[in-house]
Amino acid sequence: MTADLHIHTTASDGRLTPWEVVTRASEKGLQFIAITDHDTIDGFISLQHLPTPTPLTIIPGIEFSTDLPHNEVHILGYFIDTTNETLKKQLAIIINDRITRVQRMVERLHQLGYPVSLARVNEIAGEAKAIGRPHVAKALVEAGYFTSIQDAFNGLLEKNGPAYIPHYKLSPGQVIELIHLAGGLAVLAHPGLVGSDAIVQEMIELGIDGVEAYHPSHDEEQTKTYLAYAEAHHIVVTGGSDFHAIPGRFPQDLGTFTVPDSIAVRLQQAVQERLDIKKA
Repeated sequence: MTADLHIHTTASDGRLTPWEVVTRASEKGLQFIAITDHDTIDGFISLQHLPTPTPLTIIPGIEFSTDLPHNEVHILGYFIDTTNETLKKQLAIIINDRITRVQRMVERLHQLGYPVSLARVNEIAGEAKAIGRPHVAKALVEAGYFTSIQDAFNGLLEKNGPAYIPHYKLSPGQVIELIHLAGGLAVLAHPGLVGSDAIVQEMIELGIDGVEAYHPSHDEEQTKTYLAYAEAHHIVVTGGSDFHAIPGRFPQDLGTFTVPDSIAVRLQQAVQERLDIKKA
């Protein structure tokens, strides 16, 4: 039995719809998946009234982007209450800012000599509320300015790049608090990409519940390091493919990077333990 606890859909910047992800996961024999779209829970919500193929379990999740002065920190939320009003209000603020940000980014691209159509960017995003740089990058590739999405990022859209526009983000502490308020567990995503293990330690001190030790970007030594962090600080371990179905970005096929289902079971136990403590 296997699990993948880090999956993106068309609700944010993935290329498969939530139902396509579920279908593919079932075909691959996965037992647990987590839908962790950027700044939105729409993908998971769209599945709530659809029959889940047995024995697949779909965990409600999300991935938040947060900023420190010189580093970007991503935090995953698991087993969140998607009906929580505070969570929904905060997500609405973030999504509205994403829309404004993309408009400003397109304007900047025009100024830089890379005119792309805002209407086309919106078409590429489709129903995704969490519109962002990957959608702009695809428009740039379509217009012939770059040969790949990654090249568009490297040339223009990466953080502090010529066309980069910052957007509204919560601090790591605020995100951890929001996830806890919604009844979930907060997990530091791909700690090896954070850029500093001192920041990993800082996240632990802020009250993070776990670390994503297993990630395609981690080498064996990094995985061992973050497993040791988790053991030393008595926090949970998670892992996932960071699946987007984008060529050249992490595993392109769902089911090729998985973790034991025992990791998902431990997450469930940790959530229950948190509930039991609140009731006590």
